[in-house]
Amino acid sequence: MSRTRAFVLTTITMFAFAANSVLCRLALARDAIDPGSFTLVRIVSGVAMLWALVALTRRDHAVGGSWRGAFALFAYAAAFSFAYISLPAGVGALLLFGAVQATMIITGLARGERLVSLQWLGLALALAGLAALVAPGVAAPPAAGAALMLAAGIAWGAYSLLGRGASDAFAATAGNFLRATPFAILLAAATARGVHATAPGLAYAVLSGAVASGLGYTLWYAALRGLTAAQAASVQLSVPVITAIGGALALGETITARLGASSVAVLGGVALVIANRGAAD
Repeated sequence: MSRTRAFVLTTITMFAFAANSVLCRLALARDAIDPGSFTLVRIVSGVAMLWALVALTRRDHAVGGSWRGAFALFAYAAAFSFAYISLPAGVGALLLFGAVQATMIITGLARGERLVSLQWLGLALALAGLAALVAPGVAAPPAAGAALMLAAGIAWGAYSLLGRGASDAFAATAGNFLRATPFAILLAAATARGVHATAPGLAYAVLSGAVASGLGYTLWYAALRGLTAAQAASVQLSVPVITAIGGALALGETITARLGASSVAVLGGVALVIANRGAAD
């Protein structure tokens, strides 16, 4: 793959990832749809888009993925939706991203991976940045929303780890979305008392599922063929920044000094871990 093609695909994908946060926050901040319905519509829309792509591009329509992967995907999507009832888009994306990276790094340590001194410093800096963001104070995000988004990040980290061994990532993603649908239906049924959905709310959920998730994940798998592992990890540092700008433009959210300082600590810390990967042999 050419560098230009990889750059274009990667740029589109990072905006798609950020769009998930902005679309969800748009829907829930304006009470255009309830979080259970948003989760269900997002997953079903993702299923429709992914399987349409499978039908158009592949002869083999075998279902990949696993029930464990599907549940991790559902847990991420559900916690993500409920967290954005109260969290600003940029804060939510930073918590999500930080939790995903921390989950994957800590799991690697538990499995015997070793870090050099700069990587330990980076991990400590990133965790300190997350702690500073959620610490009590005037500018602290709501505790319940922050806890849910951290849970979403842990679930997405688990989903990413489960998917590492997949021989066909695209088929695995389509299968996981399909298997996650029953869980989303049960969630919607369990929260039926609060169900409501407007046309804009449904549109945000469909865009999040079909475009930002379905197409976004597909483009990401294409982009990965032109990126090294370190590049793939480090480029995602841009997502919280893009999300914060998108939240400011679309929702009028303020980029606070606390968010800015925490972002520097978290993103800088993760960058240290990534930049020194391979040095701890």
